[in-house]
Amino acid sequence: MNGLELDQQLRSAAFRHVAQQQQLNGYLSSDALAAGFLFDGQRIPLVNPQRGIFKPRQMQRLLSIRTVFPKTGNRVWYDDQRVVHRQIFEGTDGVDYAFMGDNPNSADNRWLREAFEDQTPIIYFLGTSPGRYQALVPTYVIGWDGNALRAQLTFGVQGDQQGVPQAAERRYAMRTVQQRLHQASFRDAVIAAYDGRCALSGLPEPMLLDAAHIVADRDQDLGHPIVPNGIPLSKIHHAAFDAHLLGIDPGFKVHVAGRLLSQRDGPMLEALKRLHGSQLHPPGRARDQPDRDRLAVRFAQFLATA
Repeated sequence: MNGLELDQQLRSAAFRHVAQQQQLNGYLSSDALAAGFLFDGQRIPLVNPQRGIFKPRQMQRLLSIRTVFPKTGNRVWYDDQRVVHRQIFEGTDGVDYAFMGDNPNSADNRWLREAFEDQTPIIYFLGTSPGRYQALVPTYVIGWDGNALRAQLTFGVQGDQQGVPQAAERRYAMRTVQQRLHQASFRDAVIAAYDGRCALSGLPEPMLLDAAHIVADRDQDLGHPIVPNGIPLSKIHHAAFDAHLLGIDPGFKVHVAGRLLSQRDGPMLEALKRLHGSQLHPPGRARDQPDRDRLAVRFAQFLATA
């Protein structure tokens, strides 16, 4: 097997591993990136913990790039840490990625240039909150500017690695990325505001929690992806809330629909019924509390349906 054939096999294995991990958890953690993946019994890294542009020694071409979501108060080292989310949500085609340092001919930046010249599909690990990433696969380098010290990226349709996509495919891929980042960023922010616990049951396992919208995001006036429009709920509570079997009034009091209260069918149902008349567990900061106007809108829907 020659070097390029091995490179392609490793790249495909990395893409499969990342897709599986993201499907399982909804995101990739810093620990998952550090662990890498196994190929023929050998551990292959996915990233360099100290650098954003990475090519494993086993590969001839660039494998991944990464943008860290900075912790509050930490220094922002590169422009893409600040603007990439805005570019994605406002854009239709591509985003910028800053070079490592100010030497366009350094090894890291040459790998970017080679990926641009060869149309190599890569992984973009984009931070959505401290320590959490969305893997955007495939990503392509479609521009390389040694004077501006930045590259331009675009996204392909997942599972398609046939080269840089055409304009229509780029727009479709960008819309898909926008939706994913919207949900990931909203979920992370809401669950973090409540210290990783369900606001109704107190369940402390983030992997079993969703960020429920109070007002659906399709509502252009009130459906904004902000913490006061979200409540962290376990998956059973989220399903009941969306089905208007649970309601929360503007005073944070929990209501259970009469159709559930009248049923007798085991411990799961009884646990839901016991929520009737209880109070939502609020977040630590007052500014993160559920917006009472939005709750009023949603509770009116519950009353109309119950």
